[in-house]
Amino acid sequence: MNFDRKSLTDETLLDLYKRILKPRLIEEKMLILIRQGKVSKWFSGIGQEAISVGVTAVLDRDEYILPMHRNLGVFTGRDIPLYRLFSQWQGKANGFTKGRDRSFHFGTQQYKIIGMISHLGPQLGVADGIALANKLKKNGKVTAVFTGEGATSEGDFHEALNIASVWELPVMFVIENNGYGLSTPTNEQYRCENLADKGKGYGMESHIIDGNNILEVYNLLSELKTSMIEKPRPVLLEFKTFRMRGHEEASGTKYVPQELMDRWAAKDPVENYRRFLKENSILTDDFDAMLISEIKVEIEENLAIANAEPEIEATLEGELCDIYKPFDAELISPSEQTEKIRFIDAISNSLRESMERHDNLVIMGQDVAEYGGAFKITDGFVAQFGKQRVINTPICESAVVSAGMGLSINGYKAIVEMQFADFVSTGFNPIVNLLAKSHYRWLENADVVVRMPCGGGTQAGPFHSQTNEAWFTKTPGLKVVYPAFPYDAKGLLNAAINDPNPVLFFEHKQLYRSVYQEVPEDYYTLPLGKAALLKEGSEVTIIAFGAAVHWALETLDKNPAISADVLDLRTLQPLDTEAIFASVKKTGKVIIYQEDSMFGGVASDISAMIMEECFKYLDAPVKRVASLDTPIPFTKALEDQYLPKGRFEKELRELLEF
Repeated sequence: MNFDRKSLTDETLLDLYKRILKPRLIEEKMLILIRQGKVSKWFSGIGQEAISVGVTAVLDRDEYILPMHRNLGVFTGRDIPLYRLFSQWQGKANGFTKGRDRSFHFGTQQYKIIGMISHLGPQLGVADGIALANKLKKNGKVTAVFTGEGATSEGDFHEALNIASVWELPVMFVIENNGYGLSTPTNEQYRCENLADKGKGYGMESHIIDGNNILEVYNLLSELKTSMIEKPRPVLLEFKTFRMRGHEEASGTKYVPQELMDRWAAKDPVENYRRFLKENSILTDDFDAMLISEIKVEIEENLAIANAEPEIEATLEGELCDIYKPFDAELISPSEQTEKIRFIDAISNSLRESMERHDNLVIMGQDVAEYGGAFKITDGFVAQFGKQRVINTPICESAVVSAGMGLSINGYKAIVEMQFADFVSTGFNPIVNLLAKSHYRWLENADVVVRMPCGGGTQAGPFHSQTNEAWFTKTPGLKVVYPAFPYDAKGLLNAAINDPNPVLFFEHKQLYRSVYQEVPEDYYTLPLGKAALLKEGSEVTIIAFGAAVHWALETLDKNPAISADVLDLRTLQPLDTEAIFASVKKTGKVIIYQEDSMFGGVASDISAMIMEECFKYLDAPVKRVASLDTPIPFTKALEDQYLPKGRFEKELRELLEF
């Protein structure tokens, strides 16, 4: 192996040796511990250390790195105390996830390391968001994100590269090509000769690097970093390497030909670099032995600290309190000066006033800039706030949502507009697995609002008319808001933007230009999780949200003799159970009205809660009215039949007569 020291000093060369030696010695200890049953799982990076060590040595300590399973050198290179790593791997409290996630599935703002989730790809988009924040700050910082050759087949990889290239983001995309995705060799994963060639399709500079040569890694990345600061841009880096252990220890390596194992063993990045240093009189045997002894002592001392730490005790309060980031919402009262505006105007006014209020707020979405969005809600925003804060995105919802998470990590607030709520399905993974779980996993909030234009009644068919709130109310860690009136829409959206937790904000398209209301002209907020009692009565409780609220009120207008409480939920998660139970206990009968299809909808859970908590107060079974259990159709006659509007009055009368 050819090591070119270039102008590196002996001190730097020895520092790199210490950095690459430490993770190797820790790994050797971990292999012993796993055989002893003291660690449940381990993803080895033996043979790949030069990559993570080189990347970490090049980046400043305040530059973010997004590693994967086999990048122990990133964590040791940032000098994380070893007892905290051992505690993390043993699921103890001194780790980073309170025992809620294992191995390297964590991040730490203190050390500017953002860990992966098992779905791999989303972290590439997170790196885009972090780099976008750096670019907005004009701080000259570079971000590095790791992935393996297997994950380059994921859509998130292509989306993230495309966004980084279009937005000229200073991201090092690091591919550790170790030849296998678990047991699947690369010839069964892709057909291009080199993964670096994929950069060409995105107009992206790329390099192929010997991932086992620490000096080649360090020297090239040092040059690239300087260049990327002078000319911000992404770079795709393919590191050719090999993992000498299995995908994880239980997998073994029997699927790897012995000849291949022997060939890569001869390229060991630690042994070869040690030999180079000794042959050039930079490292002596005595100094090497001293270093090994010091690191082994450090490992044993820190392991003893972790072993002495008690096991985590499970408490309900401890688990439930970390689902959301604690937040004392500032309730800002509305002014008396009002104007009669449409629902869509209330949304636009909220966005504009929030952009004025928060100079770190960024809006992203398809066509949201000069065009003003599909519904013209952000029309004129570019002129007022600039294209750096009102950003058109490529059609890649997953990476854009992930980028929103990256913005949040790096000190910004993000609003991601789904052009239609239906399209969120291609961004579903980062919402439910990344945004929703990050605070619970390692106390990192996701300051992201996802706007969801939704709903039927416009004959837009199966892919533009869904009301899919139930996809998200099921997922702990998300907040779900669904207003029915302009006044609520403005106040709740302002509150959602202020909230540091991820919020899905549903906006019914049919209400955009059909519903008017007197709305305060100035900025104000309404509390999330509080329902609104729109009408009071004694015979029945009607629970609804979104367009169904208006349909219920229309029914009551036609039937003035019916005495009903009408409860507009406004927020579906968290849910105002206190208001629900109070009304049900008063009236004794309840009907839940939703636009979504029946099975698995929000109404089902509310019904179950009422049956459990208010059974002795009920004078009739809880009734649900919802759309048909089919996709929403296009033709008006079919859509009218699908929607519950034509069935509600009959169901209501049957309940009253029970």
